[in-house]
Amino acid sequence: MTETTIVLADDHRVVIEGIKSALREISEFEVIGEATDGWEALKIADALRPDIMVLDISMPGLSGIEVVRKLKQTTPDIKIVIYTMHSSSEFVIDLFSAGVSGYVLKEDPVSDLIFSLKAVTTGETYISAIVSNLLLKHMKEPMGDPYNSLSLREQEVFKNLAEGMSIKEIADKLFISPKTVESHKYNVMEKLRANSLTELTKIAIKKNLINF
Repeated sequence: MTETTIVLADDHRVVIEGIKSALREISEFEVIGEATDGWEALKIADALRPDIMVLDISMPGLSGIEVVRKLKQTTPDIKIVIYTMHSSSEFVIDLFSAGVSGYVLKEDPVSDLIFSLKAVTTGETYISAIVSNLLLKHMKEPMGDPYNSLSLREQEVFKNLAEGMSIKEIADKLFISPKTVESHKYNVMEKLRANSLTELTKIAIKKNLINF
């Protein structure tokens, strides 16, 4: 039987070693590469062309969401399973929209990660029970914190604006046009009901997104 090849991308070596240990006794999977930052993940995926990439969201160099978007442009057939501590429903929705096939939390049993790998191998999608419950809760509580209505991209722009970055700096960092950043800025200010960058910064501080 042909083995399913996997690349692991996480900035914590202990996580990579833990996944490798869990997969060692499962003959149908073979870990062929490892990456500890976003750019390295892209390079390894391009060089090795794995069947699946297990990817964290918080990656240095290039965020997990950017890795997903770029991989789906260059390697559309790759299956991506998100393995992360981030449980926000907006993250889940945005990442599935970007093309991931599975979403598992690091607090889930490692068996959930293995189930996800088996599921995506057969073309299915997989959401762990905890993530599924969070999504159901999100659907039942539409009128919550307005911050939760921001898309993942809008959250990125919001944080960078609050940190004092210019439109051009944000555009360069996120590899999007200044016009797109302006559009996201408008949407963020409207959703958070903020009339100035000062108000945005105050909101970010209250939510512990930045420190001053």
